[in-house]
Amino acid sequence: MEIFHCCFYLNFLLIPLMFFVALSAADLYSDALLSLKSELVDDHGSLEDWFVPSGYNPSGKIYACSWSGVKCNKNSTVTGLDLSMKMLGGAISGKQFNVFTELVDLNLSYNSFSGQLPVGIFNLTSLRSLDISRNNFSGHFPGGVSGLGNLVVLDAFSNSFSGSLPTEVSQLPHLKVLNLAGSYFKGPIPSEYGSFKSLEFLHLAGNMISGSIPPELGKLKTVTHVEIGYNFYQGSIPWQLGNMSELQYLDIAYANLSGSIPRELGNLTKLESLFLFRNQLSGLLPGEFSKIRSLASLDLSDNLLSGPIPESLLELKSLRLLSLFYNDMGGTVPEGIAELPSLETLLIWNNFFSGNLPQSLGRNSNLKWVDVSTNNFNGSIPAEICLQGVLFKLMLFSNNFTGGLSTSLSNCSSLVRLRLEDNSFSGEIPLKFSRLPDITYVDLSGNKLTGGIPIDISQAPNLEYFNVSNNPELGGTIPAQTWSSPLLQNFSASSCGILGYLPPFQNCKSISVVELSMNSLEGTVPESVSNCQALERFALANNNLSGHIPEELAGVPILGVLDLSHNSFSGPIPAKFGSSSSLLLLNVSFNDISGTIPSAKVLRAMGSSAFIGNPKLCGKPLRPCPSSVAIFGSRGAGKLIWILLLCAGVIMFITLSILGIIYIQRGSKSQWKMISFAGLPQFTANDVLMSFSSIESMDALPPLSASACKAVLPTGITVSVKKIEWEAKRMGVMLEFITQIGNARHKNLARLLGFCYNKHLAYLLYDYTPNGNLAEKIRVKREWAAKYKIVIGIAKGLCFLHHDCSPAIAHGDLRSSNIVFDENMEPQLSEFGFKHLLELNKGSLAAATSKRDTGDTNSATKEELYRDVYSFGEIMLEILSNGRLTNSGASIQSKSREVALREIYNENEVGTNVPVREEIKLVLEVATLCTRSRPSDRPSMENTLKLLSEWKSNQKNNPTIEAAAAAAAGL
Repeated sequence: MEIFHCCFYLNFLLIPLMFFVALSAADLYSDALLSLKSELVDDHGSLEDWFVPSGYNPSGKIYACSWSGVKCNKNSTVTGLDLSMKMLGGAISGKQFNVFTELVDLNLSYNSFSGQLPVGIFNLTSLRSLDISRNNFSGHFPGGVSGLGNLVVLDAFSNSFSGSLPTEVSQLPHLKVLNLAGSYFKGPIPSEYGSFKSLEFLHLAGNMISGSIPPELGKLKTVTHVEIGYNFYQGSIPWQLGNMSELQYLDIAYANLSGSIPRELGNLTKLESLFLFRNQLSGLLPGEFSKIRSLASLDLSDNLLSGPIPESLLELKSLRLLSLFYNDMGGTVPEGIAELPSLETLLIWNNFFSGNLPQSLGRNSNLKWVDVSTNNFNGSIPAEICLQGVLFKLMLFSNNFTGGLSTSLSNCSSLVRLRLEDNSFSGEIPLKFSRLPDITYVDLSGNKLTGGIPIDISQAPNLEYFNVSNNPELGGTIPAQTWSSPLLQNFSASSCGILGYLPPFQNCKSISVVELSMNSLEGTVPESVSNCQALERFALANNNLSGHIPEELAGVPILGVLDLSHNSFSGPIPAKFGSSSSLLLLNVSFNDISGTIPSAKVLRAMGSSAFIGNPKLCGKPLRPCPSSVAIFGSRGAGKLIWILLLCAGVIMFITLSILGIIYIQRGSKSQWKMISFAGLPQFTANDVLMSFSSIESMDALPPLSASACKAVLPTGITVSVKKIEWEAKRMGVMLEFITQIGNARHKNLARLLGFCYNKHLAYLLYDYTPNGNLAEKIRVKREWAAKYKIVIGIAKGLCFLHHDCSPAIAHGDLRSSNIVFDENMEPQLSEFGFKHLLELNKGSLAAATSKRDTGDTNSATKEELYRDVYSFGEIMLEILSNGRLTNSGASIQSKSREVALREIYNENEVGTNVPVREEIKLVLEVATLCTRSRPSDRPSMENTLKLLSEWKSNQKNNPTIEAAAAAAAGL
């Protein structure tokens, strides 16, 4: 009986235990997903609803079916798992996936998963869609994917896979989408990729794929979309690609392809987009393209194509984008281009086209962006170019256009950027700014315009940049409300024959640059100029202005350049200028200024050339001012004179003794001479030589090297000293070039203050910069804004050397160690021109330098300018990567842009800060442009700086940064 009772109670206890076991077995999905959750990093609690409540589950409920991202069918079987965009991380083991035998969709995209892709995924034999894109899975793509026999979509875009492309995927019979772009896959595209039976979408771009493109891809009869560019192939485009009869989209851009474009591509009659830009394709544009009637976007830019635009292209009635810029094409533009009814964007700049633009251009299509700059066009602007009212960019600069500006431009309310500079346009400016609500940039400089500046310029609410300089017969006056234009930053109207007075500076909070030199302005500078708190450059040279220099100008906080030379200003120089921390140049030469030059260091640094031509002005760096009343009275004065004479005698004795020693040591090197530039008092050579702490240390200084000695000059100025040794016969040409270097003045250039020399050697005296150089600080952690400031500063200094010096000065040795920081941590280029000096000393450039007086830029100098641009691109890469990408100009050309960006984003810790990410993306694109292999394809420093500086103001009108960067030379 006791045994019976024991058994009864034992069975009673086992019943719920067995029920619990059965329940647990029934909810294996929840167990597996909780196991998966335990492996993940979920700092944001995205999976906080993944839990099983305590207690029994009498209904047999599958808890997982109610969790976020989990999809079940009516039988409570898990068929879908979507963890996309949940900010998850960590490595996945994959051991849990055996449970999900009926899983159809698995989406892990937009997270930070890392490590190897778990092979357990390949046990999900029912899977139809696998999306692991935008993660950081690494290593070789594992074997076993052929087990997913039902797979239709495989998306692994933007990861860090390496090794060869997985050949095994070609065995998936139902695969329609294959996306392996944006990783580090190497080697060739497997020829087996031509054997897919159902594939519609193939994306392999942005890897490190090499070898030739397999002609077997031409066997893909079902594919509609192929992107395989941004890799580093060898050879040409296989003609067999013309057999992909269903193809609608083909992108093999930036892929190092050469040879001609196969005419067989004309057989792709369903093709809508063809992108082959940034390769080395040559030859003619195939006339067979006329058969692709569906073609809407054709971009063959940045290649070596030649010949004219084929007349047969006029059959492409669906064409919206025609981009042929940066090629060697020529001839005239066919009139029929204007008849294309869908044409929106025409980009043919930087070629050799000539003749007139089609005069009906704009009549028959919704033109939005036209850039034909830097060609040899002539004639007039087509009268109906903005007829449809949607044109927002019109770039015609650097051609030979003539005639009046089209009156249709005055009603083109959609215009955002208008660049017509460097042509021969004449007549009045027809623009009605009150009808241009979106215009931001207008450049009409370098033409023959007349009739004055439009009076309603202030009514353009978004205008930022306005330049009409070098239109000598423009005339007129400055409209009264000019400065009140709410966003106006740059107003340039030098050499325009402008008359009248400067209007009051009311509401000028945005103005940073005012250039009005070489006009006929009269009257005074309004005191209201103090309202312009953003003013950096104020140039009024060569006018008829008079009155006192407003003291209020000295209070403008960031004013760097003030040029009032060649006017009739009178009165003293306001002493407040001496306390300015931003002033780089104050030029008041050739006026009627009187009194004493304020004794501040910043003004003494300007040099005598900034003050000459003012007979009533005295004080350093000009002549001393007359003595004031004696301090000691008549008797004291006599005693003082004796004391001064005695001191002078002692000093003279010491000086002669030292000079005697120097003469003995250097007697064979002839007489010393001294040349001072702006910023250095008028020392003699002896003053400088005596300042050297040790003659021996100077003798030991290597000539024309990066080595320098520090010296303290008599007034306490600390300088860096570099030594040059030369032959007497080379001295003249080298002195000429050193003088040009010394006259180059910009806040982003290390200043050459002066030099002393004889027939055999010279000592160059530079500003001493105690804050080190970029190479020493490249790995210092900085906010992105500080890095961007350094990039812009370097670009400004280099742009000044290339475009504002005449003739241009090539840096010649631009690297991070030659970028120094001043006391405000502003970057400055040092060592510029040293390479050229070395070559002059060797005599290898004697012939070339004979052209320097003419201002011509010879071929040798052009090559150096191109090298400078390349070096600047490499420096940008160093700054972007905290020094990791050193000398990486060539390798960045073949690296996946997605991968490079992801690495740089991580190194700069930008997170999801969209504006910073966009700026970084821009700088990377510009760096890529600057490091192109073909020198002539690199943008000038002027265009590079404009792209870096002006992009922010054009974000709303540039659909992508890539488009902005592609237009670097067409700004």
